[in-house]
Amino acid sequence: MASLRGHKGRKGNSIVEFVFLAPWYLFLFIGFFDMGLYNYALISTQAAARVAASYTSTNSTTATDSATACRYAMAQLRDLPNVPAYSPGTGCTGTSVTVTATLVTGPDGNQASLVTVTYVLPALSGIPNLLPGHYTAVQSFEMKLQS
Repeated sequence: MASLRGHKGRKGNSIVEFVFLAPWYLFLFIGFFDMGLYNYALISTQAAARVAASYTSTNSTTATDSATACRYAMAQLRDLPNVPAYSPGTGCTGTSVTVTATLVTGPDGNQASLVTVTYVLPALSGIPNLLPGHYTAVQSFEMKLQS
């Protein structure tokens, strides 16, 4: 009987603690989700730049072919949110993905192709003054021309 009297005032402690900590758990979950999607977008953008640079490094004619490089990049980014289906008429203009292919001189003095892929993630969980909501993933890849 004495043991029941000592615990009588503690019945709601765990519920009160959970109520105080629930917003922090929710905030952490949203933050982890956002960071996971952002990291996935960075990896996908890097793969898209690599695949597009592989195409543009074929010869000096394809080194500046941004339209076809865009098609290769869009195929790599198709699983990301906010990426429309590729259409030959529009390419990467006016979308959340921008692909540019340029002919540059590489570090060894030979001609190379430089492909830059920019992807703008949609606003996920923008928290004012803490998380901006919009993230931009920019990846560049330079590859020496094969011919």
